[in-house]
Amino acid sequence: MSAEFLTFFIFILSIFLGVELIFRVPALLHTPLMSGTNAIHGIILIGGMLTLASADSTPALVAGFIAVVLGAANVFGGFMVTDRMLQMFKRRQK
Repeated sequence: MSAEFLTFFIFILSIFLGVELIFRVPALLHTPLMSGTNAIHGIILIGGMLTLASADSTPALVAGFIAVVLGAANVFGGFMVTDRMLQMFKRRQK
């Protein structure tokens, strides 16, 4: 089994796993879970960067680029959701 195929296989499996996990979480838990998953998306970013650094073929390069873009978007979105959640607990100034 080549490294390219393994990289692509792991990428496809992660897509299916992510979709299954998101659709099985109740709506009330999305905000707290989003703030807690920033570390996981940071790991995805590191994995994508490592894939890009060691890419010697086009499929590995594309998979790494997609992982970096989607991981960065999830980290940014998670911090935005966390900020909005924390704003709800601040006292209003008069």
